Amino acid sequence: MNLPVSQQNRFDLIRLVLAAGVFVYHGAALAGQNPGGPLELALAQLAEVCIQGFFIVSGALVAGSLDRSSSLADYAGKRLRRLYPAYAAVILIPALISLALTRDTPGVLAYLAANLGFLNFLAPNLPGLFGSNRFTEVNGALWTLKIEVLFYMVLPLIFLVLKRLGRLWWLAVMALYAAAEAWAYILPLALEGNLGLLLARQLPGQMAFFAMGIALWKCEARMRRRWRALGLSGMVLVAATVMHPILEPLRAFALTGLIAAIAFAPGPALNAARLGDISYGLYITHFPVLQALLAAGLLPLLGLPGFLSLAAVLVILASFALWHLIEKPALRPSSHYRKVATKDPP
Repeated sequence: MNLPVSQQNRFDLIRLVLAAGVFVYHGAALAGQNPGGPLELALAQLAEVCIQGFFIVSGALVAGSLDRSSSLADYAGKRLRRLYPAYAAVILIPALISLALTRDTPGVLAYLAANLGFLNFLAPNLPGLFGSNRFTEVNGALWTLKIEVLFYMVLPLIFLVLKRLGRLWWLAVMALYAAAEAWAYILPLALEGNLGLLLARQLPGQMAFFAMGIALWKCEARMRRRWRALGLSGMVLVAATVMHPILEPLRAFALTGLIAAIAFAPGPALNAARLGDISYGLYITHFPVLQALLAAGLLPLLGLPGFLSLAAVLVILASFALWHLIEKPALRPSSHYRKVATKDPP
């Protein structure tokens, strides 16, 4: 994590829980349990909130990273080291399996060209993989990564505006918030079909969550003192935004309060990354693992509980392998991610 705090926080644990929430939804959806029914819709809502929480935490941590960077090149290098090596591995491994099974070089190259550039939507499928599954995408969780990268790219410009405004920095944050919510509301009305809904979920439609992450970074000291009020009000308001869609524009604000309360409340730090910072690995590996188990026909054999349990074990193992073999070696020795993953809990 990158937030330069003087006290303990629980951002590693929060990210791990958020990734687990997305895993649960994808496990049920890919397995075709209650397709389109109340359970799937409820889990889809859970996954949406988890992804939004990810964006808030990312906004805070990456803002801290940029603030501590000696230059734009230093900042870009840190972001590249943290994100891309593991991402590339998750793209290359299924591509190699597909190539070995089908020898379809053009199809595999098309997949690599799109996905290595964070354009998963251009070529989500691979020849010979998962064609008989309910959903045929190799890794449907990767759509958020291009949003993350775009945020990394525009953050230096946002920082420039924040510094120019000085004590009025919050005006820029509120402007980003309002513009993002306006984009997300207007676009589905302006464009026919699903295109408007799809574009509304991209940047800048998600910028409200990143903006509140920046606010979380800027206001950390105040939020630590008010964690009880933030937690209670945030929990109530998040629930209200889920039950009443008209209140959804308030979710980024509400979710930030809830995250701040969990992160900063007094008590044990609960260092979830002591053995390895696997939240990113869990997020980017779970979808193809679930797809592979489904393609192997293990769902009817094991039943849903056994299927999800086996998937969870394999995803955790894959995430630890990804961390220790690829992610950690790619980081600088001074990286906070490396330090937090070896620090003993208090």
